[in-house]
Amino acid sequence: MQIHVVQGDLTEMPVDAVVNPANSQGVMGGGVAAALRTKGGQQIEDEARASAPIAVGAAVVTTGGDLFAKHVIHSPTMEESGQKIGVENVRRATRAALIAAARLQVQTLAIPAMGTGVGGVPLDEAARAMVDELRAHKQPHPVTVYLVAATEAMITAYEGALKNALVAG
Repeated sequence: MQIHVVQGDLTEMPVDAVVNPANSQGVMGGGVAAALRTKGGQQIEDEARASAPIAVGAAVVTTGGDLFAKHVIHSPTMEESGQKIGVENVRRATRAALIAAARLQVQTLAIPAMGTGVGGVPLDEAARAMVDELRAHKQPHPVTVYLVAATEAMITAYEGALKNALVAG
């Protein structure tokens, strides 16, 4: 698996699928979820809500609507909107998203920082958990993963986690 760190807008990524760090209810009210709904269309949220509740550690796939990505993988980091979470939820959500991407046989996947917004997980802890899960994922798909960061601080966290993983691995 190739892993690339990019600073950018998840809704603009030219990939097969993007990950929405969702809540279990499928409500796309804020942060990354709201951006995906706004850009991709209400049908994305409607499909996610029809599959709710979605357990933390599970994922559902919906259409990408008007996004370039054909699919949105909704992988809850929290049960309720606005809930503070621990880093274990980031691990479980990342793992579930990767398993869903493998089932879909997507070549390219874009993942935003999971749990770092309202979830309150420190950037370095979230990045480390996400990179650990990427390294543990031994399936042939996805072939390429883009870790998408909205801020320079998240870029630094991703790059640090990847560097530490290479040293440890």
